This record gives sequence, structure tokens and C-alpha cells, in this order.
Amino acid sequence: MFFTVLTIFPEMFDPFWAHGIIRKAIEEKKILTSTINIRDYARDRHQVTDDRPYGGGSGMVMKPEPLAGAIRAAAQTVPEAKTVLLTPQGQVFDQRMAQELASWDGLVLICGRYEGVDERVCRDLVDYEISIGDYVLTGGELAAMIVIDAATRLIPGVLGGDQAAEKDSFSDGLLEHAHYTRPRIFEGREVPEVLLSGHHQEIEKWRLESSLMRTLLKRSDLLQKKTLDRQEIEILKKWHHVIKSLIQ
Repeated sequence: MFFTVLTIFPEMFDPFWAHGIIRKAIEEKKILTSTINIRDYARDRHQVTDDRPYGGGSGMVMKPEPLAGAIRAAAQTVPEAKTVLLTPQGQVFDQRMAQELASWDGLVLICGRYEGVDERVCRDLVDYEISIGDYVLTGGELAAMIVIDAATRLIPGVLGGDQAAEKDSFSDGLLEHAHYTRPRIFEGREVPEVLLSGHHQEIEKWRLESSLMRTLLKRSDLLQKKTLDRQEIEILKKWHHVIKSLIQ
């Protein structure tokens, strides 16, 4: 998969490419990455990428000419890539969307700045608009990194284990189960005995119950949206009987 980032601060991505899973994915050629400096496509000698908004108002707006030039340059490298604008007005990014993006051949990610991007660019040259949440950042660079990170780890082989990403939180509509590692006893708290048993079926059952419990307590809204399978329903029924007996 090819990631191309359009930004006025390409140097922000140098440390991002150089560490962790992203670096490993680049080294193993699971992903190809590049940055394009939007300023290189400005038409004046000062490489200006913003101007005052028509109609007045505070702040500045990203000019259409440099952005259009950068988008078209990126399209020449990977013609099949989809163009994405990181913007608070976009569809909210989630695990389902990350899975979809991970299946694409390439992404051109536009990092907005200032008060926004000239609407003519949004309408004519952008395929999708994505928001990482209902808040505003000073620019789209951090949002682009989040999208790249979330999509990259879902590309087969990036995490190593065949099912490593499949068990992540949100992958099946639930939060991930609780995790434990050495030492066996930490500050008086022990690892659940079932995890030491070596009984894989019982461990998987415990992990499902842990996942359901964490989702119920921390993100009950996810359960409202999820289609529960038979095993999950049986677990919830068991809890229901226990809670009912306690109330009575």
C-alpha cells in the first residue's frame, strides 16, 4: 500500500516513518510512503499557501492552486490512490473505516491548515473527508499519522501474527479482553488462575467474558450496536440471573 502525505510541514513525518511498526512495515515493503510539500506548488516566489477568505472573517484559507498541484502530482505516482482530506467536517474515523482503507492500493492524505481548504478543491479533487473526532487540531498532520498507523497495522503480515489485529478492540464490536504478563503476583494482585491453566478453550471463554465485561462497563454504547452471537447472549443471560438475584 502506498501512503502519500500532502503537507506544508513534511519534516513532521520524518520521525514518524522512522519508528515502531511503521518503520518495520516500510523496511519490509508492506507499505511505501512519501511526503509532498504543498509549498512546492505555490505560484509565487514566497511559496504562499494561504490567503484571506472572501466575505471577510477571521483566519486564513488554504489556496486552491498549490493544493491542486500537489494532489495532481501525487496522482501521477499512484493513479489508483484515493484522495482523503483530514478535516473536522469529515466522517468520523473508526476501526471499520481503518479496515476499509487497509484494503486500498493507496491513499493521498491532505493535511489541512488554517481555517480550512478552498471548497473548490474539496468538491473537485477530494474523494473522501475524514475526521478523527469532534474536536479541532491546528493541522491535519497528527490526524494523518493516526489514519496511517491504524490502517497499516491491519495490512496482512505487518504485526507478525496472522490474527494479531483481528483480536484488537473494536474489531468485533467489543473492547479487547484484559491482559496480564509477568510477574504472576504484583503488589498483592494475582493473575487469573485460568490464564495459567494451559486449557485453551477455557482461556478463550474467559477472554470473551472479560471482553464483554469491559465493554459493558466502559463502552456500553458498543453493545447497543452489536449483533450478539449465541455464546455472547448466554454469558449476558448468566450475568442477568446473578444481578437479578442480588437485587431481590
